[in-house]
Amino acid sequence: MRRHINRARVLALALALALVATACGGSGGGSGGGSTIKVAYQQFGEGKVMANFLAGVKKSFEKANPGKKVQLLPIVASENDYYTKLALMLRSPRTTPDLVYEDTFLINSDIKAGYLLPLDTYLKKWPAWSQFVDTAKGAAKASDGKTYGVPDGTDTRALWYNKHVFAKAGLPTTWQPKTWADVLTAARAIKAKVPGVTPINVYASKAAGEASSMQGFEMLLYGTPNQLYDAKSGKWVVGSKGFLDALGFIKSVFTEKLGPDPQDATDANLGNTVSQQWLPQDKLGIALDGSWLTNNWLPTGAKPWPEWSTVLGQAAMPTQDGQAPGKVSLSGGWTWAISAKSKNADLAWKFIQALQTEQNAAKFAVTNSQIAVRNDVSKAPSYQKANSQTPIFTDVVSITQYRPAYPEYPKISNQIQVAMESVMTGQQSPEEAQKSYDDAVKGIVGADKTTTQ
Repeated sequence: MRRHINRARVLALALALALVATACGGSGGGSGGGSTIKVAYQQFGEGKVMANFLAGVKKSFEKANPGKKVQLLPIVASENDYYTKLALMLRSPRTTPDLVYEDTFLINSDIKAGYLLPLDTYLKKWPAWSQFVDTAKGAAKASDGKTYGVPDGTDTRALWYNKHVFAKAGLPTTWQPKTWADVLTAARAIKAKVPGVTPINVYASKAAGEASSMQGFEMLLYGTPNQLYDAKSGKWVVGSKGFLDALGFIKSVFTEKLGPDPQDATDANLGNTVSQQWLPQDKLGIALDGSWLTNNWLPTGAKPWPEWSTVLGQAAMPTQDGQAPGKVSLSGGWTWAISAKSKNADLAWKFIQALQTEQNAAKFAVTNSQIAVRNDVSKAPSYQKANSQTPIFTDVVSITQYRPAYPEYPKISNQIQVAMESVMTGQQSPEEAQKSYDDAVKGIVGADKTTTQ
């Protein structure tokens, strides 16, 4: 998330917030208070999975609770701008929603800023909390030991590949690369033999936001012996060979013209373009991306595509040189959190419970292509049927890793995006970009909070 925004940017976003609130049919005021709660979530592109899900729960909730109202506040924005607008809303009692949809990578920084309400008093009285797996519970727990959000699912990352494109390139349609070199070799074959097709997409721009940091860079870095954060010393890692090699991979993709052209690569809408156009239209060979892409292709999705399961293959992202465990994945997820400035926290909590009945949780996991974080949902027949179509994304759960859950992470993630884009555009060499990143990290956390690996 880009924390440093100028005054004009703040004013523009504040105006946008007022327009969003007006478009939702209510006043621009903050927490609903009394008998109304306001629920903020991201709306971007053609996908309406979340909007449709929330509308259904709102209808049943209001019917079951006469006199109570739920006002839905879709924030129409790209990922980075959603985070910025949400932060602006949460700062003031006049603009804050009651309930917000929070990416787990941001939750600790928002907790530190005092934006969110601890939920422990509610959770200890909620029987369904025992169904949530421990890793999911931990994603919304702060360093103070309190829990600030209820997760609604998680995800994994791997390689999608188009079998039509692979066949034209003379590549096997059952494919599992063993090293980074294998991935690049396949991309080069596509470039040489299938004109008009982008060989591989790896998010690498500031516009793509956390997709660049997580789907792109960290899927590379965590396949090396190095990581972003050293848990033993409690320090952030700088100057690692793995960081440099990951930037080297990005350089290979873009200097060899294996990736999207710069105009597309720096488009904030690239994620939707990949899932809703390039993959269905046989315009992309390989996509380093997430398990949730299938939500676009379901009958309820933005781009229904019944043939996706036969046209697309899935492969685990390999480690750099095939070293154990041989593959890598990163997991994230989102949570429902209550604003610390909400005037109606009890009603907001009641709506979280409605969102997270076993039936509703299973429905959302299927329609949004989530990996379940509840034991009861993972056993639901509808979920098991849907999950059977993406076996690789389920398989990598056993080796998946997580981003460092610390308040400094969003700022460090932003510096990863800066480094990637500077290499992608040729403005800096990998060595220069790493030096700039190292200096920035030391400025964020303090040089004494950094280490080498």
